[in-house]
Amino acid sequence: MMRVLSLKCGRLYRYVKFIFLVALLIVLLMHTHTLFASFQRNELTDRRFIGLNKCPACFGTSWCRKFMNDHIRFESWDRLRFLDFFNVKNVHFAQYGEPREGTRRIVLKRLGSNQELADIDQKICKRATGRPRCDLVQAMYKTEFARLNGDVRLLTPEVVDGWSDLVHCPSQRLLDRIVRRYAETKDSGSFLLKNLKDTERMQLLMTLAFNPEPLVLQSFPSDEGWPFAKYLGACGRMVAVNYVGEELWNFYNAPWQKRVDLAWQLIEIAEQLTNNDFDFGLYLLDVSFDNFAVGPRDGKVIIVDAENVLVTDKRLIRQNKPENWDVWYESKFDDCDKEACLSFSKEILCTRASADHNYYAICQNLLSLHASWRGTSGGLLHDPPEEIAKDGKLEALLEECANPKTKYGRFQAAKELREYLSQLNNSVR
Repeated sequence: MMRVLSLKCGRLYRYVKFIFLVALLIVLLMHTHTLFASFQRNELTDRRFIGLNKCPACFGTSWCRKFMNDHIRFESWDRLRFLDFFNVKNVHFAQYGEPREGTRRIVLKRLGSNQELADIDQKICKRATGRPRCDLVQAMYKTEFARLNGDVRLLTPEVVDGWSDLVHCPSQRLLDRIVRRYAETKDSGSFLLKNLKDTERMQLLMTLAFNPEPLVLQSFPSDEGWPFAKYLGACGRMVAVNYVGEELWNFYNAPWQKRVDLAWQLIEIAEQLTNNDFDFGLYLLDVSFDNFAVGPRDGKVIIVDAENVLVTDKRLIRQNKPENWDVWYESKFDDCDKEACLSFSKEILCTRASADHNYYAICQNLLSLHASWRGTSGGLLHDPPEEIAKDGKLEALLEECANPKTKYGRFQAAKELREYLSQLNNSVR
């Protein structure tokens, strides 16, 4: 029955996609006169288009030379501005290449929708002048983003506590790491905030408050084995990250052995972010098929949307010993009627040394029968081979991982699931 519903939903999705393509064709015909102009000019060299004119109310300037020197160009459809109406997340694909070097694909992000960006401008203006519109550049110097002047030595928890998920409960060790690895300065490597220029400090704080994804990628870089996309640089309000590959959703109906490998990698990511040698807990608060991608060559699963990552300092938790700090925290199963639902308490995550949240998020929203996305259900491990389905072990582990029936059952189920998926992965290779 579930398979029949999945097929029906799949047909509905394809029908909606067809209608969308027809509508798109009509829009193209209506805008034929602007198409050639859109393909000829490179808007990524326009200071206003990329938001460079709004700095220091921006995300950085480390890649401005590459933008201004025409080394970055939108790919095909991303050159057509009227299609931005459908691109709510403001994520674009582009080609980057230096002279005498080959080009490679990158991803450009504005880190928010047009409305969200307009809202932050309005907030800055209201805080500085009391009016919704103003000279944004001048207004930045009258906000909390500018109160940390050159005399301030460190970025401290009380200044940025709660600004975003990254710093919902920051420790000094985490903030020192963020400042030391900040890539939008020529003098990176020091945890001293006073070593940054005034504009760089404001850009850092602006990013931390609006969308800390670039800081997550910089603080926990892929070069050191963290499962995030590689941060490249920024210019104005355009951030460049490495292109990883196709989104995880495109592998929903891949061969079984491929899906087993991807599932094993996902549960390993949950383990790495939960338990690592650095004693940081990185908890994924937004988990969906769109937030992961798969490398075309190595098949490696990477997190490509890191805006909603809550970071806790387990070392500090064990040192301060807040109430119930050593009681294992179990996220509650949420059987909601929406896609990609998660139930959690940020406050509790911030005060516990052990939490099963990442296992819960991966199992419920990606792997188990409870996972639903774009009209389908059944999760990445749907329709297993007959012998595995008959055995029942995989289904039982996935169910206990998503919706445990025993106290602390998810912790044990996640451990056994990692081992079982590893065995399945090795057996199909």
